[in-house]
Amino acid sequence: MLVKTYGSAVHGINAQTITIEVDSSPGINFFLVGLPDSAVKESQQRIEAALRSNGYRLPGRKIVINMAPADIRKEGSHYDLPLAIGILAASEQIKNDALSRYVMMGELGLDGSILPVRGALPIAINARDEGFEGFILPVQNAAEAAVVKGIKIYGVTTLHEVIDFLNGEHALSPVVINTEEEFEKQHRCSYDVDFADVKGQENVKRALEVAAAGGHNMIMIGPPGSGKTMLARRIPTILPPLTLEEALETTKIHSVAGKISRNVSLITSRPFRAPHHTISDVALVGGGSYPQPGEISLAHNGVLFLDELPEFKRSVLEVMRQPMEDRKITISRSRFSIEYPASFMLVASMNPCPCGYYNHPEKPCVCSETMVHRYMNKISGPLLDRIDIHLEVVPVPLEKLSDYRPSENSATIRQRVIMARSIQHQRYKEYKDIHYNAQMNSRLIKKYCSLNEEGQKILKQAMEKLGLSARAYDRILKVSRTIADLDQCDHILPHHLAEAIQYRSLDRNKR
Repeated sequence: MLVKTYGSAVHGINAQTITIEVDSSPGINFFLVGLPDSAVKESQQRIEAALRSNGYRLPGRKIVINMAPADIRKEGSHYDLPLAIGILAASEQIKNDALSRYVMMGELGLDGSILPVRGALPIAINARDEGFEGFILPVQNAAEAAVVKGIKIYGVTTLHEVIDFLNGEHALSPVVINTEEEFEKQHRCSYDVDFADVKGQENVKRALEVAAAGGHNMIMIGPPGSGKTMLARRIPTILPPLTLEEALETTKIHSVAGKISRNVSLITSRPFRAPHHTISDVALVGGGSYPQPGEISLAHNGVLFLDELPEFKRSVLEVMRQPMEDRKITISRSRFSIEYPASFMLVASMNPCPCGYYNHPEKPCVCSETMVHRYMNKISGPLLDRIDIHLEVVPVPLEKLSDYRPSENSATIRQRVIMARSIQHQRYKEYKDIHYNAQMNSRLIKKYCSLNEEGQKILKQAMEKLGLSARAYDRILKVSRTIADLDQCDHILPHHLAEAIQYRSLDRNKR
């Protein structure tokens, strides 16, 4: 007897339906074809034990299972559930009249329990788009998939629940999530940190506000203990809230990577990823034998913080150059190509020299000029050109540390950032992939970053004095546009431009 069940394969952040054809015929053997990997091939032993634990059995017949389309590699243990149900239906141990209405995914424990899977959200979206009535999956992933409207999501804990449901002996209640209500939680989200706790550093806080308002990449240079990491970890508190579209896209990436906590339906706060400097290039940009999103994709719509930037391997840093421009990463293999989104705000920090005290007002530096030069050269010019804001961070004087008067809090700064972003949203509403100033291309820079005669003179002098590249020229104009937006000014004025030029400290240090 031939029956069909349905699963799904995730490629990138999208899913594709997999038809599992199970044929039972006279004979004694078990064949699993359709390009399965080792984890899928091992499913026979898990399925056999799970069926036996629930009072069922593998039929003493020849079983042939084809996973179509056969030219797509099937990876992981989450095909256990549709395979087991297909075997039971083909051997007439359960009814098969409802199988065509559902997509099923889940790893089986030897006792018949159903364990969590990755990629529940993109699978649910694909199942709805292809007209399936419902999606049966582990209860731990049900809230995540239930944000998709137009398809019934059934969370289950055991194989027996699925069997009883398909036999019509037990009804399952669909999991219902109010997406709008879940999304509104982000406006009430609280953070453990706040800019109100930061003493001094007014120039740095201003630069962080500019970076957040325009989505600009930023690097902070300063000695140990000057507050670089502390300031960077507060950036998410001043970023605008995620839109519903951004929340869904961010959740899809984390779903594919298996990074969503149990019973979480939507990621409602912007990601903040801070990988250690020992990270490999594959872990940072994504890939591997079975490609997975890397840190730059997990930081999509949020912040990627690289502390002690020169300590990262040069090869790791250089692979970020293209994603920083294209805001996506393409992973190519001989048989397929996968694309992950990677629109992140890069925030990096570094010491000015190996000992950390070069140009320190109090502590002496023990590094030679050659050592300082070699240390700074660990970061390539092309990578620095892609960072809009370079800022020096100096230690806070003792008298400011002991000042208990509250500083401006994150909520106040965030309101100014949101206002500037709303101006940019209106400006770029006709452009599909442009949402804020850092994403402007050359044509938009020419259109929206025009300078008066005085501004052109100031920028020309800066270019000649600092020896800036054409890319740095564009960065200054983008940052100037953001500063003007914060001032709610239609035109870039000379003082906006002068402030943006001050945010190129590494260019000044080269001269």
